[in-house]
Amino acid sequence: MHNSSQNGLHVAIIMDGNGRWATRRGLPRVAGHRAGVATVRDVIEHAPELGIRRLTLYAFSSDNWNRPAPEVQSIFWLMRAYLRLETDRLRQRGARLQAIGRRDRIPAALLREIEKAEFATADCKLLDVRVAVDYSSRDSITRTVSALKETVSGSVAESPDFFRGVLTKVLTAESGNVDLLIRTGGEKRLSDFLLWESAYAELYFTERMWPDFGAIDLEAAVSEFSERQRRFGGLPNPASQPTASTTEGAR
Repeated sequence: MHNSSQNGLHVAIIMDGNGRWATRRGLPRVAGHRAGVATVRDVIEHAPELGIRRLTLYAFSSDNWNRPAPEVQSIFWLMRAYLRLETDRLRQRGARLQAIGRRDRIPAALLREIEKAEFATADCKLLDVRVAVDYSSRDSITRTVSALKETVSGSVAESPDFFRGVLTKVLTAESGNVDLLIRTGGEKRLSDFLLWESAYAELYFTERMWPDFGAIDLEAAVSEFSERQRRFGGLPNPASQPTASTTEGAR
């Protein structure tokens, strides 16, 4: 039995496997990223039907700058193309788009498209779509703490409880905590993604590469999530009987 927000689920997805998907087919890696764009469209379209209110997609991590420059440029070009083609579709479907992560290193042309899409979809209410670009959770936490220390002083600034409370408020103000975190591509790690917000998230790993991940796979992940018992460090509800799928949460 899951315990999610009354406003619907917050699902975060690490969209992994584009490059490997292409390589296995003898294609350039950019072909995998291009195929992954179609999956993004499919997932956004079906998310509200599954009770998902917020969807955070890991599009480009700060560590991805270490990839070959042509691949990075291709990823940014695909992001621009997606935004140009899909912003109206997002708005029509009631999806509000917001980018999270650093903006000072994003190419100016891409940043303009991001800001245009954010403005065009600002009033949409059905689904919040957050796209993490040049994102690092550690960097986000560090920058938040640094900004706080510049604005507060004295004993308050030395209080761990103060910082914990403010960090929770700041880091979850827009999205709330993550309920379900999905990673495609077979890897089983968080890769510096929403570490604070995912403290009690249910984790779902699948071997399926992102370009092959579709509405049916998303539904399967949400269905499994619905069978898990979320305890948040407490004891199970005596009125409910735990099933085999809930035993992990008791450890």
